[in-house]
Amino acid sequence: MSNHQLLENENKLETAMGKAYLCERVVMRGKDLHHELGGYDWLRFYLFSITGREFSEAQLTILNFFWVATSYPDSSIWPNHVAALSGSARSTASLSLSAGMAVSEASVYGRRPDRKALDFFYRTGVALKSGETLEHFVESELKERKRIYGYGRPLASIDERIPHTLTLLRELGLEKGNHLNIALDVYRYLKKTRGLSMNIAALYSAVAADIGLTLEEYQQFMTPAFIGGMVPCYQDGRDKPEGSFFPVRCENIVYGGQAVRDW
Repeated sequence: MSNHQLLENENKLETAMGKAYLCERVVMRGKDLHHELGGYDWLRFYLFSITGREFSEAQLTILNFFWVATSYPDSSIWPNHVAALSGSARSTASLSLSAGMAVSEASVYGRRPDRKALDFFYRTGVALKSGETLEHFVESELKERKRIYGYGRPLASIDERIPHTLTLLRELGLEKGNHLNIALDVYRYLKKTRGLSMNIAALYSAVAADIGLTLEEYQQFMTPAFIGGMVPCYQDGRDKPEGSFFPVRCENIVYGGQAVRDW
């Protein structure tokens, strides 16, 4: 940023996002927060906050399911581990849940694979429209990037969320989306050629592509997706004896580094 740009923005805030006129009204993306948006449910409001757009009831239902179906109350997995450990250390709920959400941007689960999977489906859709075959595009992707996010699973061979999601998509009339069908075709090809199954990142991101969410919008929407499962884990850690969450004896720590260090 140049000095000129800094001076242009000194002592003022220019934004089209919103403004709180205290004692009068609050505006978000051109709409009155209390009069026009006050009747929205939370999910619809959150999506409007992110995108400035409205969504159909079917789209809202499936996006709501993304959050519900991913809220696993298991302290041994995902960011729940961090939330439970924070509770065991007697941290506050806000700090514990924020820490859990922060580590949800991992390399093998959560937001980064979500974003990369969505990018893959958008690029695949463009390639297929230009006449490239699915098989050729998938092989080129694997050669260049070594993996396709949304296929394979670090801890299990199948994903239990997929049949429930597909059932709901059919009930909502959303099962014929172009990117969703691409995701299923990629699954069939990878299953046949490499024995890989689909994980939920592929299915969710394909649906997000059909809905029209950008990479940034999708990442922002999915950021709180694990929090419903993190809360019970935080409470469990908080309510048990302090420091009792997965304690490890010193002699049980496997260390293969330098025996003596000069500090």
